Amino acid sequence: MGKLIFLFSGQGDQHPGMGQELYSASPAARQVFDRCEALRPGTLEQCFHGPEEALRRTENTQPCLFAMELAVTAALEEAGIRPDAVAGFSLGEMAAATVAGAFDLDTGFRLVCHRGRLMAQAADKVQTAMAAVVKLSGAEVEALCENFDGVYAVNYNCPGQTTVSGLSAQMPAFCAAVKAAGGRAIPLKVSGGFHAPFMQEAAEGFAQILAEAPVHTPALCLYSNVTGLPYDRPAAALLAQQIASPVRWEDTLRHLAGNGADTFIEIGPGRTLTGLVKKTLPQAQALTWAEYQQEVKGC
Repeated sequence: MGKLIFLFSGQGDQHPGMGQELYSASPAARQVFDRCEALRPGTLEQCFHGPEEALRRTENTQPCLFAMELAVTAALEEAGIRPDAVAGFSLGEMAAATVAGAFDLDTGFRLVCHRGRLMAQAADKVQTAMAAVVKLSGAEVEALCENFDGVYAVNYNCPGQTTVSGLSAQMPAFCAAVKAAGGRAIPLKVSGGFHAPFMQEAAEGFAQILAEAPVHTPALCLYSNVTGLPYDRPAAALLAQQIASPVRWEDTLRHLAGNGADTFIEIGPGRTLTGLVKKTLPQAQALTWAEYQQEVKGC
């Protein structure tokens, strides 16, 4: 029998209204949301009502997405649905680590608030942007980046899709080069150049905060963005390094499949990761959490 995997989404899928229906429908989800609201007043208002501009600010996006994803997980557990392993894309790895037992809910949420603040501060120091490059291989994108100072291949999402972070002033010329090479660059709804050297100061700051936090060995198999493999070192080290390192998402999915995973459930407000699974592992089943919950109810 194959394994069920929870995949936690990162920044970019957030939208006003996320989790509002769930709050009304699931007592377990409501308890998570209410706890996050108590720790950070205003979280529910931002999740449920926005406005979108405020929700897109990294210091708000991260705690709001974390709250929504932990609430979804609580609702699924309430229904008896539990994963065999977990992985998260960028910010989603913090949610995955919490579900895996590296932190309790309070610690995980407080850490995410610190993480969002540190990354926002780093983003404010230099004008940067991110774009997803499609129709080119990762190697082709890396080769293009070498022609531009301050543009880096950072997220290896799936075959034919690689995200770059770069100086805003360089991005128009880089996008033109992508087009000339036969690809297409799609701007992302984020407020900084993440997973690149621009975030090194944030990574170092987060390492200091993690050093003082109660961090446990994950009880559930947890995959790392940095290596694309299950955690093989203390969680704090990988989670700090992750902020300024590329996300090896395609590798993560392939290693999960190689270890018996055949059903992937996206935990978050969108379906970005569901699409990446389908492009990387076409034989696997990939569903959003709401689709999977409905499928289980229909059995």
